[in-house]
Amino acid sequence: MVDLGRIAIVIVTFNRTALLGELLDSAARLTTAPWRIIVVDNASTDGTADVVEAKRDDFPEGLLVYHRLERNTGGAGGFSAGTGLALELGADWLWLMDDDVEILPDALDVFAPWMARFKCLHGRRYDVDGTDFYWQAKFNQWLGVPLPYSIRTFDHEGYAITNSGTFEGMMIHADIVRAIGLPDPRFFISWDDAIYGWLAAQHTPVAYVNAYVLQKKREQRQISLGVRHLNDSSALAKYHVMRNRGYVARYFALYGKLHPVGFAVGTVLTFGKEVVRLVAVERTLTGLGALLRGWRDSVPLRRDPTWRPMPPLLGSKP
Repeated sequence: MVDLGRIAIVIVTFNRTALLGELLDSAARLTTAPWRIIVVDNASTDGTADVVEAKRDDFPEGLLVYHRLERNTGGAGGFSAGTGLALELGADWLWLMDDDVEILPDALDVFAPWMARFKCLHGRRYDVDGTDFYWQAKFNQWLGVPLPYSIRTFDHEGYAITNSGTFEGMMIHADIVRAIGLPDPRFFISWDDAIYGWLAAQHTPVAYVNAYVLQKKREQRQISLGVRHLNDSSALAKYHVMRNRGYVARYFALYGKLHPVGFAVGTVLTFGKEVVRLVAVERTLTGLGALLRGWRDSVPLRRDPTWRPMPPLLGSKP
């Protein structure tokens, strides 16, 4: 197998000891081991540190790294901290993932030929029940929202070029991280990974490859609308999915890709999708207030004169 360098798996976790333990067990079964596994603990209160310590003997000395944050910074803050730490330690590649997945044993072997071709890529996932997991994986540039992405888009070589991302399995080269900066912790949750993939796509082709590397482990209420799936979500997520439209607009504008009319339409569509989620999946309108507050709070973000993007890192390549 081609030597791809030092691969760091970066896991962000918060109060999910059972799921984290299963994820670390799956990492220990990999047929090709990573260089480091970095567990970023978002100030958990459920004994996460003890779980990591109990798994330490399953890995070579020094491979498993535990990093606890003093407060919960959301997925965005956790991946920002973990990505920065991975670079400090000397990683060449960063595989970013939430704590509610399991890694398939041959995942790195399956990824290897694709990593020799692309500097940012995603593999496919199985859902909890073993069926294909749906990923809506490509931004419509005019609307500023991801629209349905069919597996029929894979070409004869087994991949498709996209312009979005997910922290449930994004593999990204350290050179691209240095060029675009760390994940933006201001997002807290929602849109942070999609924008990070979009930023990467402004510098390098981002590939979605027809190869299974992960399986979802956390069950959620879900409905299928044919062209896409909808899962349940928390009130916090509902607030941020609307509020963070302000940050999405800022990043699009930074690269001259913001279409104000289209983006406004996309924001209305995002709100409508979330209302459908409330009614069809959660069978309540309790979260409507969180959506409206998030939409309201997105407006000053777009007008904030102090806003700056995450800066590129020292040593970045043009």
